[in-house]
Amino acid sequence: MTALPEGAPIAVVVVRDGVLPLGADETVAEAGGTALLVGTDPGTAVAELTGARTVWCAENGAFTPARWASQLAPVLAASGPILLPASPDGRDLAPRLAAAMDRPLLAGAVRVMESGAEVVRWGGRVAVELTCEGPFVATFQPGVRGVESSSRTPRIVELFLPDAGPALDATTIAITGPDPATADLAEAPRILAAGAGLGRGELPGPDAVALLRAVAGHLGASLGATRVVTDAGWASYERQIGTTGVVVTAELYVAFGISGAAQHLGGLGDPRHVVSVNLDPSCPMTMMADLGIVADAPAMLEELAKRLGVSAGEEQVLHG
Repeated sequence: MTALPEGAPIAVVVVRDGVLPLGADETVAEAGGTALLVGTDPGTAVAELTGARTVWCAENGAFTPARWASQLAPVLAASGPILLPASPDGRDLAPRLAAAMDRPLLAGAVRVMESGAEVVRWGGRVAVELTCEGPFVATFQPGVRGVESSSRTPRIVELFLPDAGPALDATTIAITGPDPATADLAEAPRILAAGAGLGRGELPGPDAVALLRAVAGHLGASLGATRVVTDAGWASYERQIGTTGVVVTAELYVAFGISGAAQHLGGLGDPRHVVSVNLDPSCPMTMMADLGIVADAPAMLEELAKRLGVSAGEEQVLHG
């Protein structure tokens, strides 16, 4: 067994059934390509990492954060900064690991240095640089860094964690999928986003956004918005996408009436598919889209809602 590197940063990633959490690749890249994958079938998950250089894989059964923290603490004792993705499991394990190792926890990091990290607060609208005298544990926000693709094959090392004694621990009763209506936009796979153009139809702006929210829920997608929309009060600020809002990494991003200001485009990360609905075929959003639909966004939204049979008052969210 090869020892973990001393004094260097390392990413710790919780793996469930061979599946990486959101933000794992970025976290590993921020740690310089060194990672410890722990959980069920971590060896399968290695293939999904594009920025890894050396990966330790530890098969450790079902996720129990207190037990895992006590097992990982002695193994990681000589490591430098420890980074975990700010996924649900990462946010569960990080504070327990920090407490077990007597290290400070820097939650919500968007940039990690040797002596600390830049973290975001107030829904991403404020950035603060925190410094530490020694090594620390940090959770790294998804969608803020990006990862360069590489054909390099990482070195894989099997790791066996020490046994842990009985401890009071969390028990998983069931795992349910996120509700698109309330899910963190940074983790949403599908987003329908509202721009100022939605307020120029027959429906007032707030009603148009409410209708888009209902359509998004029917399609299993989340509602997003530009700063103009949130400043107008048509959507809450946690729905705001951009450099002054949330950075997203959606597989599908559909923009209704969004021209594509630089601040908004800066929050799109690297979506797999972008669809733009706008009357201006030359606006930045349509120019960058995989599919540009030159049409009146409010009218198209109303027609889509009619065909789906939904209205602005619909509360039910359909999954699938």
